[in-house]
Amino acid sequence: MGTTSEALIVCEHCDTVHQRLALSRGEVARCARCGKVLQRHYRLSTNAMLALIVTALIVFVQANMWPIVMLGLSGQHNSATLWGVIIAMWREDAGIVSVLVAATLFFLPLLKMLQLGWLLWFARQGRRAPGFVPMMVGLHYLNPWTMSEVFVLGALVAIVKAHAYFDVTPEPGIYAYAALTVLITVFAGIDVRQLWRTPGVAA
Repeated sequence: MGTTSEALIVCEHCDTVHQRLALSRGEVARCARCGKVLQRHYRLSTNAMLALIVTALIVFVQANMWPIVMLGLSGQHNSATLWGVIIAMWREDAGIVSVLVAATLFFLPLLKMLQLGWLLWFARQGRRAPGFVPMMVGLHYLNPWTMSEVFVLGALVAIVKAHAYFDVTPEPGIYAYAALTVLITVFAGIDVRQLWRTPGVAA
């Protein structure tokens, strides 16, 4: 009896064909030729991954609505949201920086979460989502451009340094971004390639 395509896995780095293995908890399959990761064992079900994405979307909305930090000087206090900072940079002729911040901290993470949610919503029903192939390709290129963790680290450093000049009080937005960073880190480890095994024909 021949081996079906579902039982095979191709290394995306060197195109070597391997037989797909049933992995146990914590196990990782690597390419025999180049040593790159072929597949991992994941404990999260499709429903659990979808719930994680929905949670991340809720926290994402909160992080962008709530103030990030409050600055106090001579008895006056001002708080700022992420979009307040982006608009301020745009008005101060830092257009390129403001566009990059908006893209990497808002639009691209949002697009990634929406795409993952869309794909997982149909995967939990045992079928492929409309637009499956272009979305899977898009997710591959989006991964390096979601930089919420870089923003949180940079914001924490800026808060520490700003203490020398202002009264600085972290606001709920920064904590929401910290929680979002944890959630993004968790689902960044999801191997979306497993969705290719979802039954059905991609739209």
